[in-house]
Amino acid sequence: MGDQMQFIVEKLNQEPFRKNYNLISFDSLEPLQLLQLLSDVLGEIDPKHAVDIREELPEQTAKRMLNLLGILKYKPPGTVSDLSAFRQGLVTGSKAVIHPVLHWLLQRTNELRTRAYLARFLVKLEVPAEFLQDDTVADFNKQYEELMEAFKNLHKEHEQLKISGLSTAEIRRDISAMEEEKDQLAKRVERLKKRVETVQNHQRMLEIARQLRLEKEREESLAQQKQEQKSQLFHTEQRLQRAQVQLKEMQHMVADSKPESLMKKLEEEINFNSYLVNEKIPREMESKKTSVYFLQKLVAEPAMTQADLTALESEIEEVTAQMNQLIEKRIITYEPTDSKFSMYRQQASIISRKKEAKAEELQAAKEEMSSLEKQVEQKNSQAHGLGGSEALTEDEFKQYVSRLRSKNTLYKRRRQEVAEITAEYGILQRTEELLRQRHQATQQQLQAIEEKKGISGYSYTQEELERVSAVKSEMDEVKGQTLDNMSEMVKKLNAMVAEKKASLAPVIKELRQLRQNCQELTQECDEKKMQYDSCAAGLETNRSALEQEVKGLLEECAQEESNYRYINCMKRSLEVQLQRAKEEMKAYVSAEPQERRRAVREQYTRIILEQENLGKKLREKQKVVRESHGPNMKQMKMWQDFEKLMECKRECFLKQQNQAAIGQIIQEGGKDRLVL
Repeated sequence: MGDQMQFIVEKLNQEPFRKNYNLISFDSLEPLQLLQLLSDVLGEIDPKHAVDIREELPEQTAKRMLNLLGILKYKPPGTVSDLSAFRQGLVTGSKAVIHPVLHWLLQRTNELRTRAYLARFLVKLEVPAEFLQDDTVADFNKQYEELMEAFKNLHKEHEQLKISGLSTAEIRRDISAMEEEKDQLAKRVERLKKRVETVQNHQRMLEIARQLRLEKEREESLAQQKQEQKSQLFHTEQRLQRAQVQLKEMQHMVADSKPESLMKKLEEEINFNSYLVNEKIPREMESKKTSVYFLQKLVAEPAMTQADLTALESEIEEVTAQMNQLIEKRIITYEPTDSKFSMYRQQASIISRKKEAKAEELQAAKEEMSSLEKQVEQKNSQAHGLGGSEALTEDEFKQYVSRLRSKNTLYKRRRQEVAEITAEYGILQRTEELLRQRHQATQQQLQAIEEKKGISGYSYTQEELERVSAVKSEMDEVKGQTLDNMSEMVKKLNAMVAEKKASLAPVIKELRQLRQNCQELTQECDEKKMQYDSCAAGLETNRSALEQEVKGLLEECAQEESNYRYINCMKRSLEVQLQRAKEEMKAYVSAEPQERRRAVREQYTRIILEQENLGKKLREKQKVVRESHGPNMKQMKMWQDFEKLMECKRECFLKQQNQAAIGQIIQEGGKDRLVL
């Protein structure tokens, strides 16, 4: 309870309440203040409930709060009688009722605010069946239900968008980036169009490119469909294999099994289930009910002190001692005729315990098997989600091993082929190296011959000249083609510029006239704007003055209204008191004794007389007790002395007996020595 109040106070001191409570001030709130506080919290969840409870009747306040708590799905604890007590406590402002409600509301304010908002649109209006017979009313009701469903869908989409983390700023940035990219793409398309227009048959080429793109997209979609169908076929084949394996196993089981074995298995299962239902589960339920009963009883009792614990421990020790005494008496009075029954009872108890242990082991094994089956299903689903297959059966595993062996032999053969190719590659590499050395030797011989003839570097120069001439011829062809294209493009551009100038000449003339008109209108607009600003400033000052005046009048009106309500409440209370006084006076003055007995004065007079008589009796009893106090104390002192005297005699008697026993033992020891 203290943690609950601490949580409520902390939440009320935060935004948006800011009540500045502590535990003492919160606990000292009056019922009316608690109801107002509950109304404020409900008003924070649903703004329609932010009202002053002094302006409405208590029945209306309770009804309003109960309706909203029902919409918010608050479940008061207890049975039906507790529900009636809950309603009564809510009307009277009981702390035991309002504190749990505040704790529940403040724990989940955001969730309840959303629920109250949705209830405003999703709480269905109940239309009587006789009204739905009208076609117009039925159509409106149908439209109402459709709009409600549409609102549900829109709210779900809104919540999903909020959860997805997309903000309006990010969306705007994405839109602006997309628009910029769109402009860039449009400009690029325009440039490409202008470049393509110079090519012959460009329309036909564009049409062919469009058809090629469509065919490529169609090819991609067909490839994707093919891949999906392949995966579906693969999964279907796997399911078919598993079904065939299961069918074989079931056929094998049916072929091997006999009706007697099946009946025996079914009888074992039935016996086990009947044992669970008839013996084990009822016994466990009874023990659980007993423990729950004791726990509820323990919870219902008040907190125990150290003295209570000490008393309980002493009581337990006494009961244990009594049990031990009873067991000893039973052992002493044990009859041999009951030995056989006790032996049978022990054997029966041992067998029942073994039966319970085996039943628990079987139940644990079944639970473990079910958990392992669930884990296998989860692993299969995970493997299926990762693109793998499910767990293999025994036959599938054998097939997999045979395939693996065949692949292993194929791998060895391929590895041998790779080794042969690697050896051949080494030979070819060595051959290439020898040929390169021969080429270098031949080049050196050629250079030596050229030096002897006086034409050193002739062969290298000849190769370079041939290569340069070939490159030059290619460049000349490209330059000639480029110059022709450039000259044609310049001619086209000059023609296009001339056409544009001719078409833009009348537009430029109109633009000059429009610019002049624009300047005149801009000047006129500036003048009108200055006039508007001056008029708006004057109206704004008047408006602010009127707002201040209205605000003052509203505050004065609210103060007067509050005073009126306070005076009205005081008037009602005084009227009630006056009415009670009139009824009291009427009953007191009435000649009928029955009416006079109902008067408050008569009732209090009777109570005073009863209390005076009770006081007289108590005083007489006190006098008797005082008179007999001295003799009673003397008698008690005499009994205490007598008790001490008897205790002393008992101790002396015990000592005398001990001394006599010791003397007898010594005498017997002396006699034994004399005999020896």
